[in-house]
Amino acid sequence: MTQYTTEELQARFIPAAGLSYSTEAFIDYRIPGCAPKKNYALIGPGVSQNPNQPVSLREKHGFQVGGVAMGPGVTNPPHMHFTAEVFICTRGQWQLHWGFNPERHEYAIDEGDIASLPTWIYRGFQSQGTTDGKEGFMFTALGRDDTGGILWGAATLEAAREQGLHLTEDYQIIDEHLGGKWDASMKRLQPMTPHEVSQLRTWSPAQMRQRVVKFAELDWSQRALLDSALPGCGAQVAPVIGHGMSAERNHLAPIMNSHGFSIEWLKIPSGGCVSLHQLAAKQVLAVYQGSVEISIQNQPPLGVELDSTATKLVANGSIEGNDSYAMPADVWRSYRNAGSSEVVMLVMTPGDDRKRITWAPDVVERAAAAGYTHDANGYVGLKRFIDRSQR
Repeated sequence: MTQYTTEELQARFIPAAGLSYSTEAFIDYRIPGCAPKKNYALIGPGVSQNPNQPVSLREKHGFQVGGVAMGPGVTNPPHMHFTAEVFICTRGQWQLHWGFNPERHEYAIDEGDIASLPTWIYRGFQSQGTTDGKEGFMFTALGRDDTGGILWGAATLEAAREQGLHLTEDYQIIDEHLGGKWDASMKRLQPMTPHEVSQLRTWSPAQMRQRVVKFAELDWSQRALLDSALPGCGAQVAPVIGHGMSAERNHLAPIMNSHGFSIEWLKIPSGGCVSLHQLAAKQVLAVYQGSVEISIQNQPPLGVELDSTATKLVANGSIEGNDSYAMPADVWRSYRNAGSSEVVMLVMTPGDDRKRITWAPDVVERAAAAGYTHDANGYVGLKRFIDRSQR
């Protein structure tokens, strides 16, 4: 197992206040109505067409996490992705657009809502901003370390050319306003023809609604984690996409098709925590609300407490911004509510399979004393029945 220094673990913390962005990440940055748009690349190799796009952590995670901030009325024009694209709204309201073959469909998402757009369809979005007129923000999650790039619609490429921007076949932007020169020897990126677009699947608004998980409709479980019922713990989990770390046998995410990663909400009450545990996969945490102390150590625990070498940091989430953390695989970690209100944070984990948590031995013992354990399928259940069946 990789051993991490305190400095290495702290470097994986991505505070909202320190995020860098590019306003020239893609071919649309001079198209009227499409700027200014702040593109953030948080975790993963990135998908920007600008080689100068700042990236907080380039390490591969099996998926990529970015973000976008746009003022009211600013639009991201039609484009296509070949792997999963998930929008996580944390500020303002956004209007999602898709189809364009030929009609455009729309659906609005609000703060806390998560939408998974199908692959191989054209999509775009427009910021409606916040109620006080400020720019909105969404996290974006893209499937795989190599997403296959972006395919822009023909109208978008033509609108960019009218503004002196050209996109080559190998996704290089030639900007005439910055001294770039286009000549006949260069090859343009060729968009789909109208006939090819017409062959793409059509998703109705009713079908797309099934791919939007509203925050108000989340299925929270108080038995999703082995330690949930223990004094001083009390965390709840709500699945969103795929098989995550929930050990509630009746839990099923509203969106279950393969994304290459799972997404869950984790809620920790005031005074609560998630006890010391380990996971074999990397994870990305993004704090939506509240203040959480994240503690990490390399070595297996001697008891329920972290040892003296543990690295601790505090991540916050609010309407002003959301801190993130890229948790390494295999390390031991715990989360403690460090504020007076409940913590709500996103947990993103690579892989389409179920994620099995390994709990510190003392946590397992205390859960057993409280009457809970894992059954043979890895779900939390009453110990007296599970033990009886294995005699």
